[in-house]
Amino acid sequence: MRFRDCRAALCAVAVVVAATPLAAHTTTAQAGDHVPAITASASFSGHGSIGEAYELGAPPHDSLVLASAAGHVVGRGMTDRFGSLVIYNVKSGSGYTFRHVDGATVTGTEAFRVPSPSDPPPPAGFDSSQQMHVGLNYISMRDGITLAATLRLPLGKTMADGPFPTVIEYSGYAIAAPHDLLGALLAKLANPDSKATDDPLLPDTSTAVGAVVATALGFATVSLQMRGSGCSGGVSDLFGPITTYDGYDAVQIVGSQPWALNHKVGMVGISFSGQSQWEVAGTHPPDLAAIAPMSSEDDLYSIGFPGGMPNTGFAASWIAERVSDAKPAPGGGQPWVTAEINTGDTTCLANQRLRLQTQNLTKLLASNFHRTPSLYDPRSMAAWAKKVRVPVFASGALQDEQTGPEWPALIPSLNGDKNVFVTMINGAHIDSLGPAILTRWLEFLDIFVAGEVPKPTSVLALLGPALYQQIASSPSETMPDLRFTDAASPAAARADFIKDDPRVRVLFDNGGGSVGPGAFQAGWESDFTSWPPPPGKTTTWQLRRNGALSAAEPNPGAVSFKPDPTARPATDLSKDGNAWAPDPGYTWTPVTGSDGLGFISKPMTKDTVIVGPASLNLWVKSTAMDTDLQVTVSDVRVDGKETYVTSGFLRASDRTLDQSRSTALEPVQTFIKSESLPRGKYTRLRIPIDPIAHAFRAGSRLRITISAPGGDRPVWAFATLPTHGKVTDTVSLGGAKASTFAFDVIPGVTPSDSEPACGALRGEPCRTYLAAGNGG
Repeated sequence: MRFRDCRAALCAVAVVVAATPLAAHTTTAQAGDHVPAITASASFSGHGSIGEAYELGAPPHDSLVLASAAGHVVGRGMTDRFGSLVIYNVKSGSGYTFRHVDGATVTGTEAFRVPSPSDPPPPAGFDSSQQMHVGLNYISMRDGITLAATLRLPLGKTMADGPFPTVIEYSGYAIAAPHDLLGALLAKLANPDSKATDDPLLPDTSTAVGAVVATALGFATVSLQMRGSGCSGGVSDLFGPITTYDGYDAVQIVGSQPWALNHKVGMVGISFSGQSQWEVAGTHPPDLAAIAPMSSEDDLYSIGFPGGMPNTGFAASWIAERVSDAKPAPGGGQPWVTAEINTGDTTCLANQRLRLQTQNLTKLLASNFHRTPSLYDPRSMAAWAKKVRVPVFASGALQDEQTGPEWPALIPSLNGDKNVFVTMINGAHIDSLGPAILTRWLEFLDIFVAGEVPKPTSVLALLGPALYQQIASSPSETMPDLRFTDAASPAAARADFIKDDPRVRVLFDNGGGSVGPGAFQAGWESDFTSWPPPPGKTTTWQLRRNGALSAAEPNPGAVSFKPDPTARPATDLSKDGNAWAPDPGYTWTPVTGSDGLGFISKPMTKDTVIVGPASLNLWVKSTAMDTDLQVTVSDVRVDGKETYVTSGFLRASDRTLDQSRSTALEPVQTFIKSESLPRGKYTRLRIPIDPIAHAFRAGSRLRITISAPGGDRPVWAFATLPTHGKVTDTVSLGGAKASTFAFDVIPGVTPSDSEPACGALRGEPCRTYLAAGNGG
């Protein structure tokens, strides 16, 4: 999310790091190659980072080799026009050197070490020796790379007012640009014709959680720029080990500062800067007090390849932005970097020297369509969440158009962490920052980071509505009052927060309240002790003939359709639409004719609340060796309108399940290898349905629609298998091969509001119901 281009994204669909990190110009030497001993000291220098070795200062276009301590060639390559070279996939160890061989003369660097994530942390004094000041700083990581880090004090404060409760916001967007975003937004709010927000040295508005919200509410914020972006040095390693341990080092450096209250630090941020928190927290930096990620994702593969299909929508545009951001300045990369260099910042200029060594992301992705564990596991938020032990306040939307709705899979990974508070809400990417969430976020930071009793503040009541209007042109409910402000002590406030706040809080009917359709306002809420929630009434309905969806049918049958990804628009948002606005401009087209199937239940006899994952279990045969499927769950209302609830996706060849993790309601595919469909035979496919939290009112009908992928998400699109109108998929109904839909009805939970108007719910388009070709 950048508020200068609202839909371009607070998020980070990080499939960019999904492939083997090997630069296109680098080659691996043959086993047994040996380099002659060094005869002369080089004028250039060699250094080690986790998994890689880098060189600076050699002549441009010079041929170098990387040698092990034993003199064996590890890698070789040609320096770029800056005289730089990076060798990837280097094992940890000591004694590495870069060497240039010219006949009998072998010029070499001093020996250096390539570190490992398991190496001891930097020695005592590494952090406290680096003193930070207000504005743009450069802090040194354990491998010598410096990261740009801008310190912003609480609104209206000076260093003399410290120490301050402190948070870090960490991403690769233009986060460390040093000018005052809060002041610029206030100026724009006061005068819409103001040019204050045109300043090239302002940070992206995607960093507003730290640069605006936290500073306005009394926190010092360090806006930390990931390596390989902005004015930071090094090459991009998005969510890889180097980036993760940079976060560890930064937490310790910031925590050591005299202005950091209690020498403890929290982490905040939405999307890109939400995702980074899971990994950093998993490294257990001693000075980290708590994390508060918003709109993150559970695993990079689930965003980059939903159901095994490449996401060519938002993911592709996000990758293109990262490629552009990695170009060297001046002239390339993020605009603020050129502006900063033009002020005379020589460190920022020097930190561009490795940018031409950034990995070729297009080639990396082209050969890595499956989820190779050695590549994805180190970059999996869910895997890192298993290691998190600090308090966590997480929030996200169940129809998130950018990072997606699968993020609740993070919650079970946190079972080893006792202080976890998660809020989920219907809506778009920005709704994780809604009013009913923001106030509790502030309480959490006051209690778990500042170690203080929450303080009443008039700023929140002014800031919240202005923020929602600025970023989404949307009204909002009045900001709820802070709780626990009269607690007798910080310990008492902490105990009360833990007692009163559930592990999982679900906000329903967001957008359907009294403020107006599409406003930031939830209608009601319900609390749960876990995710998935404790089992309610697990219900299994069969897909039946004539488009019915109900209890078991003993007699077998079948129905066919022609999956055609070109039958509908790729997305459900108009060209000029804004998914965050009260009226996004959806163009959610129906599935009719022979292009899909619909199955619809009888009217609900009472209000029915479904919360949790679900599974569509299809027996399918196809005339093709493989087929791509999309399943959409919707609510067909009494008034004849149809509201979108959620979707699920699967490429049939990626159907293999991880049996150790799959349940009756939550199938989990391995995505490690493909298996063609047997010709002419039915095969069982378990299609995971993204998490549901929806109230079906009495008289409503639940509908399942099966089609080729596309048309039901605002900015996700898919590289689907071509069908050319010649593929037919057949679904078995009833009998021994009955296709079923399994979900969980939560007993005792009923909505306290009336059903919102069609189109009012945030993130959930609404249309007139039209039956599919098979009657459902």
